[in-house]
Amino acid sequence: MSTALRILVPVKRVIDYAVKPRVNSAQTAVEISGVKHSMNPFDELSIEEAVRMRERSAKNDSHPKVSDILALSAGPPKSADVLRTAMAMGADRSIHVEVAEKEGDLEPLTVAKLLKAVAEKEDRNLIILGKQSIDDDANQTGQMVAGLLGWAQATQASKVDVSEDGTCTVIREVDGGVETVRAKLPMVVTTDLRLNEPRYASLPNIMKAKKKKLEKMSLGDFGVDAAKRLKTMKVVEPPPRKGGGKVDDVDGLIGKLKELGAL
Repeated sequence: MSTALRILVPVKRVIDYAVKPRVNSAQTAVEISGVKHSMNPFDELSIEEAVRMRERSAKNDSHPKVSDILALSAGPPKSADVLRTAMAMGADRSIHVEVAEKEGDLEPLTVAKLLKAVAEKEDRNLIILGKQSIDDDANQTGQMVAGLLGWAQATQASKVDVSEDGTCTVIREVDGGVETVRAKLPMVVTTDLRLNEPRYASLPNIMKAKKKKLEKMSLGDFGVDAAKRLKTMKVVEPPPRKGGGKVDDVDGLIGKLKELGAL
């Protein structure tokens, strides 16, 4: 008897990767007002992988069926935009946990507690999420939620395969190569850039996504609070890079390196 996959995919609205971030005038955070936002690129990989799992199961009986793909985002009202994108890419439904913009981003532990509560309430057996978001680069949430749930975890996945008996095999990237890990569901998998190439949402699918269910909820509905445990003291721009110099030949290069103390 195969195990049907009930997948939870968290997605985050972040400053678009093509936009150069600017520190706000108070030097307390990055300026987000009037800046283009989009779905976190690693979360696009997660949605794509969940949809590909469904497509593989339709073509091959050795892969378990995907009964439901649930997208989740916690953030201000505009976070609904990335949920619509997720559903246009293939997610079945979504939950928007509304957090006031003045509250700022939720900390990784808070998000992990939220994901735990959603996974339990929605009876999930697989969570696929980006290894990190490109705004804070924390790379903590996946590991934390696996610990809170007591589930197996595989981070930085470059290939994911779930067999009919519910065994999940993940090839993950490590320093100097790759590592293969295997565990039984339920499981948490975090995605890396080489996992897949996300599809573009077609216009017909964008229109269909408008009819899919988007449920609005609050942190309190899941028994989670947004209390801050960390305080950002100051945010500053990195110092500008110094210009390079030219040398005429190898001897000049060696001399310059010695001058800089590199040799």
